[in-house]
Amino acid sequence: MEFPSKLIENAVGELSRLPGIGRKTALRLALHLLKAEMDTTASLAEALAKMRFEITYCKTCHSISDAEECGICANKLRDHSLVCVVSDVRDVIAIENTGQYKGVYHVLGGVISPIEGVGPSDLHIDSLVARASAEDSELREVILAISPTMEGDTTAFYLSRRLRDLPNVHISTIARGIPMGGELEYADEITLGRSIVDRLRQA
Repeated sequence: MEFPSKLIENAVGELSRLPGIGRKTALRLALHLLKAEMDTTASLAEALAKMRFEITYCKTCHSISDAEECGICANKLRDHSLVCVVSDVRDVIAIENTGQYKGVYHVLGGVISPIEGVGPSDLHIDSLVARASAEDSELREVILAISPTMEGDTTAFYLSRRLRDLPNVHISTIARGIPMGGELEYADEITLGRSIVDRLRQA
């Protein structure tokens, strides 16, 4: 693809590195930004820069946050006895969009995948166990809301083993309203909401 400007070519190159963005789409975006008001392009650049350099992670649940503790963990109206364990921040967003869940979260930061070299020590599992076993813990139930893939099931099994001996803490999994091999972020809100409400409690 030939470009009339090296600056446009560089912009297209950077935009096309984003997931799901090919070079043709990147070119359309670059040309749109070029024709837009200067303030529009500047605001976009500023928002992206602030997001990248100023965003942090919650000290409790490891979700993305604007402060040391995220808004969900800091919310006293949420049910802190109920912790939903997910692999990714996108899953938090997906579950929150159902409007069915009023507890708090714990973000693992991925799933166990030996093929990709990801083991339990690479995830936020120890902090979950510490959170559940703390003397002042309010935790009464852990919901394993992990995508039902082979890696997801392996991770859920490992977590169940780590948490099963904790007194007064029940372990449950979301109901299989999510298809096998599916990803939570792509599930429709009704299916995902029912999966949370109709979760299955493990023995």
